[in-house]
Amino acid sequence: MTLLLGMDIGGTSSRVIVADLNGRVHGTGRAGGGNPVSRGSAGITAIRDALRAALATVDPADVRAAVFGFAGGDVATRDPEIARRLRAGWRQAGLLCTPTMVSDVTLAYVSGTDAADGTVVVSGTGAAAAAIRDRTLVRRADGHGWLLGDHGSGFWIGREAVRAVLTTIDRHGALSELNRQVLRDLGVPYADRRADDQSLTNATIEAAHRIPPAELARLAPLVLSAAESGDPEATLMCNLAAEHLSASVNIIRQPGATSPIVVGGSMLTTSNPLSRAMRASLGKTWPHAKIRTAGEGAAAAAWLAVRQLPEGAALASRTLHRRLLPRRSARTSVSETYLV
Repeated sequence: MTLLLGMDIGGTSSRVIVADLNGRVHGTGRAGGGNPVSRGSAGITAIRDALRAALATVDPADVRAAVFGFAGGDVATRDPEIARRLRAGWRQAGLLCTPTMVSDVTLAYVSGTDAADGTVVVSGTGAAAAAIRDRTLVRRADGHGWLLGDHGSGFWIGREAVRAVLTTIDRHGALSELNRQVLRDLGVPYADRRADDQSLTNATIEAAHRIPPAELARLAPLVLSAAESGDPEATLMCNLAAEHLSASVNIIRQPGATSPIVVGGSMLTTSNPLSRAMRASLGKTWPHAKIRTAGEGAAAAAWLAVRQLPEGAALASRTLHRRLLPRRSARTSVSETYLV
C-alpha cells in the first residue's frame, strides 16, 4: 500500500493525517504545539507523539511521501540542529521517507483551493498575506511577529482591547461591557475603582505583562462577540484589522488579478464581523476572484505529499483534493483555540 502523510505543526497543536492515493484516511494524530523554533525540545516531542498516534494502525514503511508544514517551514534547511532533531523524530516514528518542509501559509492556501497560483491571507494569533506560484510561497507581506507586525491578527485585536481599557481609564470614562470583560479575563478587579484610577491602570498593565505577548490573542473573541452585538468600539477594531489585512494583500497581489484568494486562520474562517468585513473588502477590490475558506492543514500537506511521487503530477488531482479537503464555508462561531 502507498500512503501519504501530512502534518500541520502549530504553536498550540500539531495534527497528522495518513491517507492513501484514493483519499481514504487511515490514521490521524494530534498533540500539543510542535513548532521547533518556538517550543524547542517540547515541540520535537509533540511532533513525535502526533506521528506515533497517526501511524499506530499502519506500517510506517508504507508511507512513501510526507510533507510537514509550520511557521518558517524552511527553517530545517537553515538550522542544522533543528534539522537533526526533526530527522531523529521521524526516524523514531518509523518513517523511511524524508518529509518536505513547507510554510504553514502555503498549507493554508492549498487547503482552500487546488489552483496552482493565487493569494492567501491568514489571521490567527499572527497575520500574513502571501502570493503563491505553483503551490509555493513566492512573496509575503507581514507575518513579522507580534513585536514588529502581525497587523490585523488575533494578537493585534487583543492588544487593542487592552489599550482601549487603558484609554478609558486615562480619560476617567465609564468602563464599557467589553472593557469589563477584558479586565475579568486578565484577572483584574475593578469594582472598587479609585477616583484617580492609577491603581487600576497599574493592575491592568501588570496583568497584561504577566502573560506571554502572543496570548493576548485570547481576548480577540471577546472583541468579535462585542462587535457582533453592535459595540461601536469593537466594531472599529474589527474594521481597522480588516484594513490592515487588506493592505497586506494589496502589497503582494496585482490589481485586476482573477486567481483565487484563500482566507485562513481562526479570525477569518469563522463567521464574524472581521471575516465579513475582510471578504467584503476583497470582493470589492477583486470582484472576479473566487474567495475560498482554508480547510484542514494536515490534509493539505498530505495532498502536497503525493506530488513527490514519480507519478505525482497525475495523482495530485482535483478529485483527490476534494476527497481530502471538501469545500467548506466559514464556521458560525469563533474558536477559543487560537492559531500561531
